[in-house]
Amino acid sequence: MNILPLIQMPKVPHIIAPPLVEDQLTDSARAALIARIRMLMLQHNAVLVAHYYTSADIQDLAEDSGGCVSDSLEMARFGHAHAARTLIVAGVKFMGETAKILNPEKRVLMPDLQANCSLDLACPADAFSAFCDQHPERVVVVYANTSAAVKARADWVVTSGTAVKIVEHLHKQGKKILWAPDKYLGDYVQKTTGADMLLWQGSCVVHEAFKAEALQRMKAAHPDAAVLVHPESPAAVIALADVVGSTTQLIRAAQNLPNQTFIVATDNGIFHKMQAVAPGKIFLEAPTAGVGATCTSCAHCPWMAMNGLQKLAQVLETGENEIHIDEPIRSRAVRSIQRMLDFAAQQQIAPQMRGAA
Repeated sequence: MNILPLIQMPKVPHIIAPPLVEDQLTDSARAALIARIRMLMLQHNAVLVAHYYTSADIQDLAEDSGGCVSDSLEMARFGHAHAARTLIVAGVKFMGETAKILNPEKRVLMPDLQANCSLDLACPADAFSAFCDQHPERVVVVYANTSAAVKARADWVVTSGTAVKIVEHLHKQGKKILWAPDKYLGDYVQKTTGADMLLWQGSCVVHEAFKAEALQRMKAAHPDAAVLVHPESPAAVIALADVVGSTTQLIRAAQNLPNQTFIVATDNGIFHKMQAVAPGKIFLEAPTAGVGATCTSCAHCPWMAMNGLQKLAQVLETGENEIHIDEPIRSRAVRSIQRMLDFAAQQQIAPQMRGAA
């Protein structure tokens, strides 16, 4: 594997996450707000698509109102198939952009356009494009957690569910890979496939915080627990996993494995769905405390937490926070995404985006 020294590549920006923001509502106020949102969605011919990492309120509303809760690619594909003319994307900005890339004829709104992603922020399009120009012999493969402009510069977009298969396919063709932005997922893919990969040095503030030494102690305290790990986590954490996979793959593992207790190393927003599909089972957060821990996120994405019911109502009332993508960028980005979709269809892979992402 070729991981470029930082001196040979543009410096990755230091990412400062916003403070966690959650709706604080009484039960009666929450019920009234949800009723108002449902009425507004009917008025505007809108459907709500939400990521697994958003709040329980948002997830329940999406499913109860005929929308969906899923990974970001399935969110976009659901929106494409749905008859609604307006898509409300509850997630982070790259997910809204992906929805717009695949659904240019529809209006795409988000509760908060400042809901970003540390991986996206760590891979500025101009710096990344210049880096690609320095290595023209390499196939550019980018993870879904990137901006539309970065996707437009890529040859392939991959998800955590398709990354290994696609890189393996390229490796068998003798291709060398330029990978961005998540260094941990890239390291996992390289070790699994043996491909020649140059890795951009981005990381997810949630998954980077999980600590192997503390996880070992938790495993010892819960010897019958299965450890579920997202591949954006550090290698030492992945090494302790019983299952490594995307959000959907981890949810399926929680449902299908016989274990009654699970230690989960991904955003704790996923617990809502895990508890729904595996009632009676116990789900524990993998530790973000321990030697060297900073608990930047404490196992929950602060940008995901910016998606609240009050902001959702506001965007429906005002029509603000619409996603716009210049057509030259969109048309190039859709090619790299479609290449993944076509490959996944041929290989009968279910593409899980972010994780998921």
